[in-house]
Amino acid sequence: MSSDCLFCRIVKGEIPATIVHETETTTAFRDISPQAPTHVVLVPKLHSPDAVSLVKAAPGVLDDLFRAAGEVAEAEGLGTGYRLLFNTGEDAGQTVFHAHLHLLGGRKLGALA
Repeated sequence: MSSDCLFCRIVKGEIPATIVHETETTTAFRDISPQAPTHVVLVPKLHSPDAVSLVKAAPGVLDDLFRAAGEVAEAEGLGTGYRLLFNTGEDAGQTVFHAHLHLLGGRKLGALA
């Protein structure tokens, strides 16, 4: 964990967040600036700057993130469809450099580009 990382601090309970799901390796919470009716951020408890670094450091944790995303989507009633998205790097819009997976749904989502 990194003491100056926003998501590490949420995982440790130092910064409040609306936690919707938690496992031994992951924490999922509502995004404070939602881009869809359901917008949940899923983070590994292990600090890693992006998804590629995470899979190199702890490959199974990436599986855990996707498993948790499926569980959250089911709990949120997103059976008609949802989007899972990683932003990797500043040019892709990543603003917190702790690997995180966005779960978006709750309405019909348009094209990405």
